[in-house]
Amino acid sequence: MSKQRKVSVVGAIMLISLFLIVGCGGTKKDLTVATGSKSGTYYPIGGAIVDILNEEISGMNAKVESTDGSVENIGLLKDGKADLAIVQNDIVYYAAHGNEMYKNYKVSNLKAIASLYPETCQIVTLESSGIKRITELKGKRIAVDTRGSGGEANARQILAAFGLSYDDVNVKFLSIAEGAEALKAGEVDAFFLTAGYPTASVQDIALQNKIRLLPVIEEEADALIDRYPFYTKTIVPAGTYAGFNQDVITVSVMAMLVTTDKIDDKLGGQIAEDIFTNLDKLKAAHAVGRRITRENALKGMSLDMNAGAKNFFKE
Repeated sequence: MSKQRKVSVVGAIMLISLFLIVGCGGTKKDLTVATGSKSGTYYPIGGAIVDILNEEISGMNAKVESTDGSVENIGLLKDGKADLAIVQNDIVYYAAHGNEMYKNYKVSNLKAIASLYPETCQIVTLESSGIKRITELKGKRIAVDTRGSGGEANARQILAAFGLSYDDVNVKFLSIAEGAEALKAGEVDAFFLTAGYPTASVQDIALQNKIRLLPVIEEEADALIDRYPFYTKTIVPAGTYAGFNQDVITVSVMAMLVTTDKIDDKLGGQIAEDIFTNLDKLKAAHAVGRRITRENALKGMSLDMNAGAKNFFKE
């Protein structure tokens, strides 16, 4: 074989290999989906999404990754270490606009695939405290999630809507689990958490103590949404927690499926279509899957969407 022919053969092999790696049209087929802890809701929902994509998209090799949640997931997307991630829509908003924990830098290439389900802002106290309104938290010991977390930002923003700041309360920076334990032990008077309901830590308290959820009433909810468009109104139904039998109005942020501009529009549209035509698999993965619906897919949208995904939901 001549030297020129050998070069031609090698070149052809390289071109074929490159075609197989990137797929037709450069569509990426090896995807990492960043989620949350294995004990939370993001991980099983992310696992179901991975199963759907691997089953529905020819040649797809998607995998789920357990992480510390929204803030870490934004970093993984930014650094190209994840291709899709489940993230709270308020964290996405902060990252895209350079606010809160992202005020020193913003992440400009994020794109939304869809909103998934609400993560509800819950303000929990014991009935024995006598506290019935958020304004009555003034001077009280309040757990507000860990410093710099999305939940802590929610707590601060909700307090501000009622005319309160951290200067008006005895603030404790405790995780959800720590806040729940502190409430049971009488070390705080109330604690804030942002999570899908029913939340296990609150269920645990309600089995041992009569609890009360404090409402984010209509006027303050409207003011929050006007200022922070990622909030949505939510009703926590009566009976969600043992012994607390009344509907409570509050606000939620939305868990979202987010990507970057590295996912092309064709694949983005296919991801959206495959997920939202296989919702039964999300429902089977976790109870919050019941709240993932096509009707809610644009709710609380706080980010520019992948054009393919956007077109799917417009159909």
